Amino acid sequence: MAKNGKPGLTYAAAGVQLEAKDRFTDSLASIMRRTHGPRVIPNPGGFAGLFRLDYNSRLFARNFKDPVLVACADGVGTKLKLAAQVGKFDTLGIDLVAMNVNDMIVQGAEPLFFLDYIAVPRVDSAMLTDIVKGIAEGCKQSGCALLGGETAEMPDVYAPGEFDLAGFAVGVVELARAVNAERVEKGDIVLGLSSSGIHSNGYSLVRKIVESARLDLARVYAELSPGSKATNQQSSKAANGKKARGAGHAAPTLGEVLLTPTRIYVDPIVKLLRAYRVKKVITGMAHITGSGMEGNLCRALHKKVDALVHRGSWPVPPVFEFLQRHGDVDTEEMYRVFNMGIGYCVIVRPSFADSIKDRLEKLGESVHIIGEIVKGKGDVRWG
Repeated sequence: MAKNGKPGLTYAAAGVQLEAKDRFTDSLASIMRRTHGPRVIPNPGGFAGLFRLDYNSRLFARNFKDPVLVACADGVGTKLKLAAQVGKFDTLGIDLVAMNVNDMIVQGAEPLFFLDYIAVPRVDSAMLTDIVKGIAEGCKQSGCALLGGETAEMPDVYAPGEFDLAGFAVGVVELARAVNAERVEKGDIVLGLSSSGIHSNGYSLVRKIVESARLDLARVYAELSPGSKATNQQSSKAANGKKARGAGHAAPTLGEVLLTPTRIYVDPIVKLLRAYRVKKVITGMAHITGSGMEGNLCRALHKKVDALVHRGSWPVPPVFEFLQRHGDVDTEEMYRVFNMGIGYCVIVRPSFADSIKDRLEKLGESVHIIGEIVKGKGDVRWG
């Protein structure tokens, strides 16, 4: 009680509900444990998570000679605003993990563990649980542990309905096997792995197209339905090994199509790297995110070579054609902003291109030979 006899100020009066936050945090333990392997050291009530890097035990298949830690941080951009419009939050966590671990494996690393940060105006347990379940699913697909995180309740920073997500991943690579752009040579082949759709970049433009064209997120558009010819080209491998929608399932709404989670490439890429421990036939890799092919594949090159990429060498998912038509977006702008159907690139020695393509396809990927390395200045050129 304050000196004037009136009730004193409290954290709850300031907009922060500690009890609700604590209940939510306590409810996450079982979700997180599903991602834990024998390297996670139990630390109930601890201020940080504990994870063994390596030790001499038959539990682990490898002991590192010269291990290098690899760390990433990323978010999902304004895709979360679209999720709030649709009222669907269960795939955002997969996006969050994917944007980090797909970057990490480019270096030749294997993900070890993941941390998340969620900022909200108030604790909405149902929404937050959906997000964390998605994060756990992304971690399971990536073979990494969800080690911890933070939920920040900040009503003065975030308006009702607003929130933000960030993720942080740590992995490891043997130094001698880390991917080095200097290994890329003229004549190497560029393989493109199909995306599951837009992934998690370009959503400011996506949302502007939806708004300006007055598209209905709750509507089923025929050209985006599973029965369309273009969609069927992508459907068999479109969602990280899970079965696509088929006969007897409701066609997806526009909102559901736009919220398709980012494809996670960890499992096939890690297995591919393990298959070539001695021969360094994989010379470069790139995660195709914001700025598209031109802004990302160049990061896998040194300054004496270019990547000559052939448009038309892979099928463009119908969602991109749909957005381009309704937004009257120039083709060059589409390729500058979006992945346009290729979410990950692997640069390989030419004599191994077919065998690596075949191996990746057996691991569940849709793979296309999309270009080759030529003499240049470190750029991506269209052929």
